[in-house]
Amino acid sequence: MTPPPALAIVLALLAASLMGTIGVFARFAALPAEHITFYRLLLGALFLMAYMLLTGKGPQIRHKPSKRTLINGAMLAGFMAFYIEAIEYTQMARVIMIIYLAPVLASLFAHFVFHERLNRFSIASVVLALMGFIFMLPVTSIQSLYDNEIMGYFYALLSLVTYSGFILINRKPSAASPYQSTLIQLSVGALCLLPLVLSTPLVPSLNQFAWLLAIGFLPGFLAILFAVKALGQLPSVTYGTLSYVEPVVVVALAWWLFNEALTAQQLTGMGLIIIAGMAQGWLSHRQLRLAYGAATKSNA
Repeated sequence: MTPPPALAIVLALLAASLMGTIGVFARFAALPAEHITFYRLLLGALFLMAYMLLTGKGPQIRHKPSKRTLINGAMLAGFMAFYIEAIEYTQMARVIMIIYLAPVLASLFAHFVFHERLNRFSIASVVLALMGFIFMLPVTSIQSLYDNEIMGYFYALLSLVTYSGFILINRKPSAASPYQSTLIQLSVGALCLLPLVLSTPLVPSLNQFAWLLAIGFLPGFLAILFAVKALGQLPSVTYGTLSYVEPVVVVALAWWLFNEALTAQQLTGMGLIIIAGMAQGWLSHRQLRLAYGAATKSNA
């Protein structure tokens, strides 16, 4: 049963807001990035599997996943682990805005590799996003940047690259249901991180495990469940636009809980990146709609 549009919008906003909590939970858990990401993916997969069993979707669990889904599980693990590692070195707000350059980077990659040509509006959104990225850089000396934050930007860029790969791989429709694809990606991501977790074994304290449980349930499972339900009713461009609530939530939580305030210049950069990302989503949706219309006419 698909939710009505108003409820779908609420679910999309809740999904984005819950996704924005991962950085806060990760800091309170105070564990290495690979451990936090492993538990988020593993617990998220277990919660999703339990949900599928309870809602009669149990038969969907056993299926043969595609190679693309398996690769995307590795991309998901990298994107999440690098994000959590990055916020150990620099502000959460800066990291999330770098990651949200992914739609623009994916469009550039598609232009040069898949020959999906950029039009002038797409080029304008790319330029806008790059301007926003420049504005997001801290106003400080090069030496200070190197000493305090270069590693944060390095891991943020790695997260950006893996998230862009995640977007590109998900561009093509899959024969599997959203629940099947999500379950496999979460499970594969956890398996990718398992060797790192075993190489540095840590037993979480009761307090840390409580935070890990929150990570696995809220951004790991509930946010994904809400996103899947919302995507079943909303156009992708609408959902993509609503998902930009996530960086706003991250910035607000970072300011409220950790006193990570952005300068006026950085807030301007954040706005430019959000506008560019939403514009890129709208353009991609429009191109797909035009391509579908052309294909329908040619088959008529």
